Amino acid sequence: MNVMINGSAREVADGMTVAQAVRTLTAATTGVAVAVNDEVVMRSAWETTALSDRDRVEVLTAVQGG
Repeated sequence: MNVMINGSAREVADGMTVAQAVRTLTAATTGVAVAVNDEVVMRSAWETTALSDRDRVEVLTAVQGG
């Protein structure tokens, strides 16, 4: 199936979860937020939230610095 992740089209396996999508982008375990189709997905739901064809996923990571 096709999804948009951070503005880039990607072909992913059917049934991919939000957690799996996050792991394709970052190894960070903290400071990460995710929205699917403009709705924030709580971290506690990442493992059980499956993506659907044409979903729009935004993965944001916090950065430090000045």
